[in-house]
Amino acid sequence: MGRGLHRPAGRWDAQGWPQGAAGKGVMRSMTVFESIARLGPHEQVVFAHDPPRRLRMIIAVHDTTLGPALGGCRMWPYRTEEEALEDVLRLSRAMTYKNSIHGLRLGGGKSVIIGDPRTDKTSDLFEAAGEAVERLQGRYITAEDVGTNAQDMVMMRNATAYVAGLPQTSGDPSPFTALGVFRGIQACAQALWGSSDLDGRRVAIQGVGSVGFHLARHLVQAGARVTVTDIRPEKILRAVEQLGVDSVEPDAIFDVPCDVFSPCALGGAINDDTIPRIKAPIIAGAANNQLAEPRHGDILQQRGVIYAPDYVINGGGVINVAEELTPEGYSAERARAKVERIFDRVLEVIELSRRRNIPTYRAADEIAWQRVQDARAALKAHSRR
Repeated sequence: MGRGLHRPAGRWDAQGWPQGAAGKGVMRSMTVFESIARLGPHEQVVFAHDPPRRLRMIIAVHDTTLGPALGGCRMWPYRTEEEALEDVLRLSRAMTYKNSIHGLRLGGGKSVIIGDPRTDKTSDLFEAAGEAVERLQGRYITAEDVGTNAQDMVMMRNATAYVAGLPQTSGDPSPFTALGVFRGIQACAQALWGSSDLDGRRVAIQGVGSVGFHLARHLVQAGARVTVTDIRPEKILRAVEQLGVDSVEPDAIFDVPCDVFSPCALGGAINDDTIPRIKAPIIAGAANNQLAEPRHGDILQQRGVIYAPDYVINGGGVINVAEELTPEGYSAERARAKVERIFDRVLEVIELSRRRNIPTYRAADEIAWQRVQDARAALKAHSRR
């Protein structure tokens, strides 16, 4: 089951785009149904097109066994519609596993809007997106993601009730995601060195956007020596000036001597080109789909590197948003307490990996999917009564 969570064969760049003839061939040769079949069954895939309001959106509902499908709405200038479909299918499936492993009563889904978040956002566009979500009548609940923010969710909320992560409730999930990643790094340290203390440890962070910046702050406060990079110079400057961290050019981050390499960009950073360059014994970061292909997780295990599976360590944001949907209503204190448990989740995955002698990404998949299977069995048993 784990292979569907990662990128298909072919070469991918550090931001997750297919490279060379092999990568392009994968994307262009796939039909819609072939793409869906290759990533495993999805309950529903919806294409929303509203030319007057310039909406091109895909909503993927992967699995609702555990509850309504919760997953963010990503806005990105995909090069092709096929790439957008590929992304939403991977991400929605990963959300099923993420929500499951963190014990949430929620299934997995995701949506993507094809467009440039810096230039294409309008209230009309997000109203149209909200209408598309509303038509699913609660099977899918959206929230912010890469390229969208809490204010965008407010605009969508004008057209649908099925939006979480609003400013007046859970708000920006980035600090909670960063806290979870920080606790996950501490868990990896505990597993490798016998102590979660990061004082004096060297950490290289690829990407210091909202999550990466908050993560760097946690690490600096814990006494770690931090080096950062980003494709946007202004983000590097902010981190250097406000946190006192070191910085390097984007490609040089893979060569920085460190104890922990933390991918916090868009994904695909762990690949054939970068693995030989990364000297860290721990890879733990906030990015989704960090492994360019599943076999890269196998290679990391063979090298003795502890890899914290992305959807386990970066679950803080969805845990925070999901708190809005509880019967008690949102509580920042409860959300934070649940995010702190990511430490235990990461340790559980590492322990299963060691016990079974399997890569950590497979161990995580087994734990997450078992909960879905157990829930399906319980539902079948109940229906027979």
